Amino acid sequence: MYAELSNLLSDKKGSVVFTCFGTWHICYILVLAAVLFALFFYLKNKNESTRQKAIRFFIHCAFAVYIADFFLMPFAYGKMDVEKLPFHICTAMCVMCFLSRHNSFFEKFRLQFAVLGFISNLVYFIYPAGVMWHQIHPLSYRVIQTLLFHGLMTVYGLLVLIYDDVKFSWKHCSKDFIILVLMTLWALLGNALYTGTAHGQTFYFNWFFVLRDPFYIFPEQLARFIMPPLNIALFFAVEMLVYKILPIGKHDSRKR
Repeated sequence: MYAELSNLLSDKKGSVVFTCFGTWHICYILVLAAVLFALFFYLKNKNESTRQKAIRFFIHCAFAVYIADFFLMPFAYGKMDVEKLPFHICTAMCVMCFLSRHNSFFEKFRLQFAVLGFISNLVYFIYPAGVMWHQIHPLSYRVIQTLLFHGLMTVYGLLVLIYDDVKFSWKHCSKDFIILVLMTLWALLGNALYTGTAHGQTFYFNWFFVLRDPFYIFPEQLARFIMPPLNIALFFAVEMLVYKILPIGKHDSRKR
């Protein structure tokens, strides 16, 4: 059984490979766009109960895809991929968005988790460099799982911004800032715990890009001091822009 599943899920090599903004990637983007438009028009005239069920459906699907991947990694990659632990903002926000639907404390930050999940996962869906580097077939499990997960999180975040019953208030921007600071500290902890040499192997991660910038603009020794505050500032600015543009008619100055 292991051999059959490994053969099915392992990376497929060949003349056709997944590339960023290549034909297959454009097809994946078009599918996501079609799903978003279809959901927007389907839910536009639905009642609040139907909208909430749809929102919950997508975060539950995203969380299920994320957890299932840990069980399928040994077949697909021949090992557990430590980098998929929830220290990147994409995966961390999946866990937090799921918890915000099932825990009264985290529910207070439901909107903030959703918008961060939307931004980070949409950016990765548009530029999935981590998938491209493997030079594998566009229908390999690695490609499908990665884009499916990020696509589900993108859909969830957008539905929350447009149709959820939470209200945004500029008075509560401190919540977004606090979550970004905690996310940065969480990523720093993950990098500190898992980076090192053991049993003849060297492990080096860059969760949430707090150790070096993804474009290698800054020298590595300098980047570890620049990237943490820069990440916080950039994500906070983008969040404020998203709040300004997307949730039309949902801004509310009253306290939630």
